[in-house]
Amino acid sequence: MRPVVRKYENNRTAADDVHPALETYTFERRGVTIRNRTVLAAMTNKQSHDDGTLSDDEIAWLEARSRGGFGIVTTAATHVLERGQGWDGEFGTWSDGHVDGLTELSERVKREGAVLLAQLFHGGMRAPKTITGVQPVSASINPLGSGLGDSDEMTASQIQETIGAFGQAARRCEEAGFDGVELHGAHGYLIAQFLGGKTNRRTDEWGGDQMTRTRFLVAITEEVRRCTGPNFLVGIRLSPELTSCGMTIDEAVTVATICGELDIDFLHLSCWDIRKEGTFLGETKPFTTIFREATPVHMPLFTTGGIWTSADARLAMKLGGDLVGVGRAGIPHPDWPSYLEAGSKEPSRPPFTPTRLEKAMLNPTFIEYMRRWDGFVAQ
Repeated sequence: MRPVVRKYENNRTAADDVHPALETYTFERRGVTIRNRTVLAAMTNKQSHDDGTLSDDEIAWLEARSRGGFGIVTTAATHVLERGQGWDGEFGTWSDGHVDGLTELSERVKREGAVLLAQLFHGGMRAPKTITGVQPVSASINPLGSGLGDSDEMTASQIQETIGAFGQAARRCEEAGFDGVELHGAHGYLIAQFLGGKTNRRTDEWGGDQMTRTRFLVAITEEVRRCTGPNFLVGIRLSPELTSCGMTIDEAVTVATICGELDIDFLHLSCWDIRKEGTFLGETKPFTTIFREATPVHMPLFTTGGIWTSADARLAMKLGGDLVGVGRAGIPHPDWPSYLEAGSKEPSRPPFTPTRLEKAMLNPTFIEYMRRWDGFVAQ
């Protein structure tokens, strides 16, 4: 499948003093309107309980971003099978026993005005045995790193079980009052391991060329849609290229094109830096522009990566983003959308003191985790 490539031109007519990311947006297929086009992207925070239930700290962290004005608040990645957990403190959606906590989260976040999404995932070969108690699985047998052996190749029945688990996790989220889910197909987790030719060397219906390697994602999407109602948002997060899994930008565009034909509501492009460029069909352009031109005009595009200031957000939309996602900027600044208003100063940058981060609703575990990001937490 070759994408239909269009020249992208931003023709926004918003008044000069109104930031385009502060305009409302309606997901036409579902009739869901958000108050602005800012998105809190999914971020690991390690604040929840060992049994997968949400902690009050994690709920409070997300609630504060809704109160701060984000249009969409996305949870951290949540595992759909118990053995798919990727890290300590990760909350789960793999059991009906999680629904009460999910319901409290949705009530508190939505009361403050944001649309709430859960990011559903399975760690695959990145779900360590030290956490799950079982050997990790992946699309194929893949090395796990020094002294850890190899992942197991998923059987046909395990694949079907996992597809079903995504559907049931989405059902639980809808039952709890969430507005939708984002399927995590980026950053090298299980879905991405099926998408990439390096990590997926299968010879059955789940492997082969890029079209057939995308079947796992397609099947998950269709199952999630089957298990949820007509007003429930479903989106997919993708990397524009993924060396670790062996997926080139050409192959990623093919995946995005396939996704554009599915009954979904958005694509989320995880750029790491919106200024980063790639070469596609002989032209070098920013990733956001490449994917905007190659996907259907009706498909909303979120773009995320290195956005900190009002000018960064304007650039993201000029390049082709319909909605603007932030990660790190939303950690110290729960009210980051307010910095887009006319006359606002720029949000402060790292390092941040632990006291400042505590006021931004990070618990000690989250603050300690942020010390892994060089220069983010003041010593």
